[in-house]
Amino acid sequence: MRVFLIAGEPSGDKLGGALMAGLKALMPDVTFSGVGGPLMQAEGMESLFPMDELSVMGIAEIAPKYFHLKRRISETAAEVLKQSPDVLITIDSPDFCLRVARLVKAESDIRTVHYVAPTVWAWRAGRAEKMAKVIDQVLALFPFEPPYMEVAGMRCDFVGHPVVAEPQATDDYAASFRAANGISPEDPLILALPGSRSGEVQRLADVFGEALRVFAADHRAARVVVPAAAPVADQVKAQVAAWPGDPIVIDPRVGDAAAALSTKRAAFRAADIALAASGTVSLELAAAETPMVIAYDMSWLSRVIIKRMLKVDTVTLVNLVAESRTVPEFLGADCKPAAIAAGLVDVFNHPDAQKQAIALTMARLGRGGEAPGLRAARAVLDALASANA
Repeated sequence: MRVFLIAGEPSGDKLGGALMAGLKALMPDVTFSGVGGPLMQAEGMESLFPMDELSVMGIAEIAPKYFHLKRRISETAAEVLKQSPDVLITIDSPDFCLRVARLVKAESDIRTVHYVAPTVWAWRAGRAEKMAKVIDQVLALFPFEPPYMEVAGMRCDFVGHPVVAEPQATDDYAASFRAANGISPEDPLILALPGSRSGEVQRLADVFGEALRVFAADHRAARVVVPAAAPVADQVKAQVAAWPGDPIVIDPRVGDAAAALSTKRAAFRAADIALAASGTVSLELAAAETPMVIAYDMSWLSRVIIKRMLKVDTVTLVNLVAESRTVPEFLGADCKPAAIAAGLVDVFNHPDAQKQAIALTMARLGRGGEAPGLRAARAVLDALASANA
């Protein structure tokens, strides 16, 4: 069996590596080709070109590389057609991947699978119909996504979210983290995550700091831990220096990368509550069983546009998956220190309802079941067998 895979960023490389491992377990004679990063290469792929060439975001970043990326799209599609694999699997990065799939489908009947469903349940529902013209099957991360893809004419399999397979710190390691940083078991520990991009940190750091100051007025022993993303670590250190709670910044650039990741996981597990920017970090917190408050702001124009486009009343994945609204959100014009602080106090004092929603979220995303990569592999093979039959 020959499989051609394409991933364009580290998160896709991670999904691809797990999927490839699953395919090898179920189909030992499988061979791989395509575009991928170190994790996919470790599973037996020789990448056509460095995956990093595709890891660009934003108009300003893409514009200078437009013609180069267009050439890579053509080269990749030509290679797929030349190899004529049993299946083409594209992983996220829709701007690149779906253009390749379109060229391939125009010249062949090669089966196409796209891993990670577009968020049509949140906005731009028309993306599913456009994708159905070039994609035969979708592998979905969330259990509520298949109906949106199926109504557009594609087979869609929920295969579980990779967060359920991520290692988690033990309670002993969490206790060791507290002890190493002089935080007693009784002291409230707040995790603060103001974003991984410079603009997010710039907008949110002062708001988060003021909210934490209000919270700390009634919890004077509270300590704050800030796991920083590498690209913004220096900015985070500068902007949180005046925060209350003697902030401890976890800088992933310091020391061994694996040790830094273990420290971050210990902090997630050790925290009593988290204040986080909106995004997939809510699932990382849920995996660590840490209650949370979500806050986010953007430019006035972005607020107006997104408000008109948004089809759901919550953007937090825990709320969506658990079909609850236990995670408070303070978004856009509501992203104010006093309101956020009140949300923190409420969740800190009454965490049980949210903890139940977190447990339900993890169960619905596949925790305790077969690994998502293996489930994805089974879905691809089952659909391929059905199509051939």
